[in-house]
Amino acid sequence: MQKSPAHVAIFLRCLFGGGVERVMVNLANSFIECGLKVDLVLAHKSGPYLSLVAPSIRIIDLKSPQLAASIPKLISYLQQEQPLSMLSALHYPSEIAIFAKKAARVKTRVVIAEHNTLSVEAKNLPQRTAQLTPLAARIFYSWADAIVAVSQGVANDLAQVIKLPYDQIKVIYNPVITPDILERSQQPISHPWFASGEPPVILGVGRLIEQKDFPTLIRAFAQVRSVRPARLMILGIGSERNYLNQLIQELDLENDVAILGFQENPYAYMARASVFALSSAWEGLPTVIIEALAVGTPVVSTNCPSGPAEILASGKYGWLVPVGDSQAMAKYILEVLSGNFKTVDSKWLNQFTCSEVVSKYLDVLHLNQYIEAQALNFTV
Repeated sequence: MQKSPAHVAIFLRCLFGGGVERVMVNLANSFIECGLKVDLVLAHKSGPYLSLVAPSIRIIDLKSPQLAASIPKLISYLQQEQPLSMLSALHYPSEIAIFAKKAARVKTRVVIAEHNTLSVEAKNLPQRTAQLTPLAARIFYSWADAIVAVSQGVANDLAQVIKLPYDQIKVIYNPVITPDILERSQQPISHPWFASGEPPVILGVGRLIEQKDFPTLIRAFAQVRSVRPARLMILGIGSERNYLNQLIQELDLENDVAILGFQENPYAYMARASVFALSSAWEGLPTVIIEALAVGTPVVSTNCPSGPAEILASGKYGWLVPVGDSQAMAKYILEVLSGNFKTVDSKWLNQFTCSEVVSKYLDVLHLNQYIEAQALNFTV
């Protein structure tokens, strides 16, 4: 047991290899660098990002593979440890965090971060739980001490879903660009497709699920390859892998498409790709676009709700195409491969750096006073 409570706890399901989990690890590590005490509270301790967690972060394993089973354990944690603030991300963990605080009857400040456009997700996913998400958010989110949305689009959608004024939702972009991202992008990779003289590689990164709409990217690639030699590489795991493999076979693309699974260092692939393509049907703030821009790779993305248009400044820094339009995606991938691509102003990317974002989270978590106390060498 700690002699004093953590300044901040971060509650998540696990550290599975998604963009949200990577963002939360970035935040946790940044909080430690600020001199705060951090507990990373996981429903179950698993996932490839565990290796990225700073050693001085205390990991609390609630040992609950089923998220709902973590509720009494999270209540107990809050009652025993009473962190000053707790941050949670994604709607199911966020609802549990809010309920646990109420049940524990503690003063911990609970801040939730919404990373998706809930109304679009509810319309597109077949699961009953997803369809009920807007109703659950409307019930629980108003109990949070503060609500963060990761993009203006998510904030607009969330305000309508939960029937709260827009100005009660704080927009904070994700801390995607870390100090080591360029260094990691230069690390060697052995895949033969990146050898000198090989055709250009188009890269997609994300979970192999309906939201990411990789079938549109694969169909777009088929059109690109009918015009010129190229290859498509996808990094990610998920439930649609078999379906995607069948589509690849149907389009006779087996020799030119590779699904490599989860890669801990996607930046090295991004830096070597000729085009980064995002085919998502909906998002919140797709971190992979920011990562690609940070390592200098041109981007073609669907103009889905929400995030791509904000990241790309409405098309100034990358090509935006309609959702599900493989022909338009192919057209602009070919534009980039022909040398017609858009470069990004490095100053524009500052808003996605850890240093810029962390200060905003410290403010909404009410932890700035503890950072100031550290600087003055006394305890608050």
